[in-house]
Amino acid sequence: MHDLHSGEQWPVFDRLNRDQQEAWAIFGVYSNYNWLPDSKGVVIWAQGKIWQVNIETREAREIPFEADVQQSIARAPRFQHPVRQEEFEAKMIRYPVTTPDGKWLVFNAVGQLWKKQLPNGKPQRLTTDEGWFELMPDISPDGKWVVYTTWQDTTLGAIRKVPLRGGKSLKLSHQKGYYYSPRFSPDGTLIVYRRGSGNAQLGFAHGLNPGIYWMTEAGGEGNLIIDDYAEPYFNRAGDRIYLFYDSYPDKTLKSVTLEGNDPRTHFTSKYATEIAVSPDEQWVAFQELFNVYITPYPKTGGSLDLGSGNKAIPLQRVTRDAGNYLRWSSDSQKLHWMIGPEFFTRELARTFDFVDNATDSIPPPDTTGILVDLFVPSDIPSGKLALTGARLITMKGDAVIEDGVIVTDRDRILAIGPRSAVRIPADAKQIDLSGKTIMPGIVDVHAHVWHFSNPIPPQQNWPYYANLAYGVTTTHDPSTTTEVSFSQAELVKAGKMVGPRIYSTGTVLYGAEGDFKAVVNNLDDARSHLRRMKAVGAFSVKSYNQPRRNQRQQVMQAARELQMHVYPEGGSFFFHNLSMILDGHTGIEHNIPVTPVYDDVIRLWGASQTGYTMTLVVSYGGPSGEYYWYQHSDVFNKQRLLNFTPRPIIDARSRRRTMLPDEEYVHPGHARDAKKLTEAGVKVNIGSHGQLQGLAAHWEIWMLAQGGFTPLEAIRCATYNGAHYLGMEQELGSLESGKLADLIVMANNPLENIRNTESIVYVMKNGRLYDAE
Repeated sequence: MHDLHSGEQWPVFDRLNRDQQEAWAIFGVYSNYNWLPDSKGVVIWAQGKIWQVNIETREAREIPFEADVQQSIARAPRFQHPVRQEEFEAKMIRYPVTTPDGKWLVFNAVGQLWKKQLPNGKPQRLTTDEGWFELMPDISPDGKWVVYTTWQDTTLGAIRKVPLRGGKSLKLSHQKGYYYSPRFSPDGTLIVYRRGSGNAQLGFAHGLNPGIYWMTEAGGEGNLIIDDYAEPYFNRAGDRIYLFYDSYPDKTLKSVTLEGNDPRTHFTSKYATEIAVSPDEQWVAFQELFNVYITPYPKTGGSLDLGSGNKAIPLQRVTRDAGNYLRWSSDSQKLHWMIGPEFFTRELARTFDFVDNATDSIPPPDTTGILVDLFVPSDIPSGKLALTGARLITMKGDAVIEDGVIVTDRDRILAIGPRSAVRIPADAKQIDLSGKTIMPGIVDVHAHVWHFSNPIPPQQNWPYYANLAYGVTTTHDPSTTTEVSFSQAELVKAGKMVGPRIYSTGTVLYGAEGDFKAVVNNLDDARSHLRRMKAVGAFSVKSYNQPRRNQRQQVMQAARELQMHVYPEGGSFFFHNLSMILDGHTGIEHNIPVTPVYDDVIRLWGASQTGYTMTLVVSYGGPSGEYYWYQHSDVFNKQRLLNFTPRPIIDARSRRRTMLPDEEYVHPGHARDAKKLTEAGVKVNIGSHGQLQGLAAHWEIWMLAQGGFTPLEAIRCATYNGAHYLGMEQELGSLESGKLADLIVMANNPLENIRNTESIVYVMKNGRLYDAE
């Protein structure tokens, strides 16, 4: 109480629950309270009850309260998603460009350049080179050459060119570096490109003097135009360079001379993420909030603002759902773009009624394009292995097999059981694992594995190695860059990168402001967003803080129609979380911000099919759980972690640590709630949130044990439950005959001490055995 006259303060009730002051609290930091009419008492909520507190005697009396509540809970969408295929369709097709005659399409997929004769030709490799990734092609005006960038982890990047007919390439750049976006001049004699400074995944060596450069088509030393970061291409005359700046708060298209002089601003935009001027400079196309628009290019001498709501000049939307990688035909009469594996073209004559040869009526945007139709063999090992003598934590129910045998054939488990019951094929290589323990590979369903916006992937991606080394064989990233995550997922599938299985929602369906926000005002909006994500390979989306409940419900209905999962951002919004359960979301991502929860929440959630991924390493409502492990262990001395993680990333978090009394951590309380939810039928999963690649997944398992989960229950959350959450439990999550061979071999038994999950010796993913060190 606070005396307004004297300023004195004193306690009258000390049984309040923990409030929300350590997180954001949009709905208030605590339940409201109120005075009684006689001003002698206060009514307040605490410990799951309503109390009347006498402010003079400090006596608290429970006010009995009972409500008969009936709620309708929508069924959560949950579909089976195939994991294993002998070959897969490449869906993340990037950087499409056509020949001047429009007969050939050149593009990037699974790390290489391909060409396809339009419309129905079979894709074929453009080069015969091996050993590096090939990206960002452009075709010379005479249609004879393709210029592009390459990346190799040890020799770094280069600019190369190859004849359109194919074969060995020629190196044009003289210096190691980070090269992006080469484009020919209109006469084919010059090439403009961007030189980068490096990044945390590719490195920073040889990253001096970044900027926009030009060279002759024969190659040589680059000539600096401007030391800036932008996407360059030539103007019609070839004497200026257009520069697109994808910056905040406004995007701009500028131009400069080849000497970097006479800067001019041509267009600005709040939301455009691509601006493409036609070769004849009569038209401009732009991408805004995923969709593509075309408008004439008026020569006003000043800057124009581009936006879908512009009424000053003619404007047409040409996509139904989305379009990426905008490129004009050489005659400026057609605009091309990609969405997933489909190549789209829109002619000006089908877009505006005032152009030559215009159609009688303007058709709506096309719903289908030309299918690239590229299928790539999956990386599947050959041969048989027999792992003998280990304890097998199968996750098939509670079954634990002593002195067990697992036989794998290629990527699947051929047989599993006690040694006495399994016949080992004569052609199987045997590995004696006596005294060790095997469990299924970890399924991290909330794993941010550094799929940032850099368009060039490393050949060896350290977050992938770190996760594999700690037994994470399947990851699902619920917020990342679409183009990067799905292209790298296909590289892993094809065996061109080593890593766990990579799944993702791609870029979130963002409900706030930004150039990537997903506007959802009706069911058709929601369908459009989910269609564009499914086109690139997503089976799930992340509904991220869509503010209105009806918006979230529209996303859910679209997901049911398209057979997709919805993993919403928990957002530390308790009431949103409850409505997400009622509306049938596939799961709740991040812990609900209050603890403890009581029977009303337990019973409601238990009656649903909504899963729960707490990511306790970043706990809402109090100190994040990761600080506990930094406080109680010398993370900076873990050799396996150091083998696969850059030391600065480890040292920055672990050497000078946040320290606090153990009772102030909130994650044990959230874990205790999760234990009650588990007993009520809710499937709890683990998600490491990318806090420390690989090791943080084990922290999640250990924190479940701190909340009362048995070791077997905690391991189930990290394996079978995660596979079920993703709709993959028929092939992953347990050690059973016929399932995919994902497993962890540990030196010590985690059923005796859950911390033994870290004692990893080997990791098998997809039937291929790796040394964990």
